[in-house]
Amino acid sequence: MLRAGQLLQLMVMTLLGLAVVMVQSAGMTMGQGDLSLRGLLANRTTLYAAGAVLVMLAASRFDIRTITRLRGWTNPIWWVLGLSLALVVAAMIPGVGLTINGSHRWLRLGPAWLGTTFQPSELVKWAMVAALALWCARRQERMTSFWFGLLPALAMLGLACLLIVKEDLGTAALVGLVAMIMLLAAGVRWWHLGLAVPPAVIAAVLAVASSPYRRARLTTFLDPWADPQGSGYQPIQSMLALAQGGLTGRGLGNGIQKFGYLPVDTSDCIFAVICEELGLAGALVVIGLYLAMLWVGLMIVRDCKDRFAQLFALGVMATVGIQATINIAVVTVVVPTKGIALPLLSAGGTGWIVTALALGLVAGLDRQDVLLGELDEDELVPAPA
Repeated sequence: MLRAGQLLQLMVMTLLGLAVVMVQSAGMTMGQGDLSLRGLLANRTTLYAAGAVLVMLAASRFDIRTITRLRGWTNPIWWVLGLSLALVVAAMIPGVGLTINGSHRWLRLGPAWLGTTFQPSELVKWAMVAALALWCARRQERMTSFWFGLLPALAMLGLACLLIVKEDLGTAALVGLVAMIMLLAAGVRWWHLGLAVPPAVIAAVLAVASSPYRRARLTTFLDPWADPQGSGYQPIQSMLALAQGGLTGRGLGNGIQKFGYLPVDTSDCIFAVICEELGLAGALVVIGLYLAMLWVGLMIVRDCKDRFAQLFALGVMATVGIQATINIAVVTVVVPTKGIALPLLSAGGTGWIVTALALGLVAGLDRQDVLLGELDEDELVPAPA
């Protein structure tokens, strides 16, 4: 019988396999595109998916709890968090960062001819999970104290969110929501955490009010048809893709909206392509995979032997779950448009690899606990006379 960690890895590989097919399909143009086995194997996305799987398998052999033995600022978790925040700042510097769709949140990875980019905020998202888990585990007895337990964690979180929110409100909100879940699980008092809610809400309102395109997204959500060729174009095309898919869809590769109608079809709106080509049945399969992944992940959280492992696994699974929920809600026009990817499905090689790394570390926690359990059982067996 498969262990929880093995099931988690199997679901990650299933989503990545589906991603390779759907990204290839969504990237087709009129008269061009190949969904044959040969075409898929020769595709760049397949290499990224294979790399993500290898990274996940390697991470699953590592017990991240060994890092917690390093004290103070020698712990690499703090260095990774600091480096990722520095890269967020670097992405905003003209000439250093890349501007894509009007946002300064990308950096180039490798030579220009390779065309590989990444968002440093993605690194912050995962580094913050590890940093909060480490902080809360080290100060487990003091997390009920506002001044000595919660406030330093909020200061660290606030700095990260303020740096991210300038260019990426969605990721900042995601980091904040995951952090609140982790802090509550760590034993922080509800009313202590409630004191941080009004400043966070005020900051979010100011971020929207000071940005014309964010205000436009909000008004568009209320009435997409007010500007169907402008700010309302993406949600309208997304709804058309959902409507045209029906129960069973048009068939793999037969979608229409991807041919210049649906913006960011391979990334933020990949779920709309899935709905059009695979229909409601395909959409439910995708949602079911995410729900099953969360269920298995929470089983690992429940069985973890120490506080850091519990909080880290909880943070990783909450990040994947909330991010998937936000993306699907945006595509189905349940919430205003926000540029946030669907984990392990939206195109993005570095995003796939980092997400697979985090989930591999969660699977590794389950593997190490099983090994420790087997060791304990062996120790209980009396030695032969």
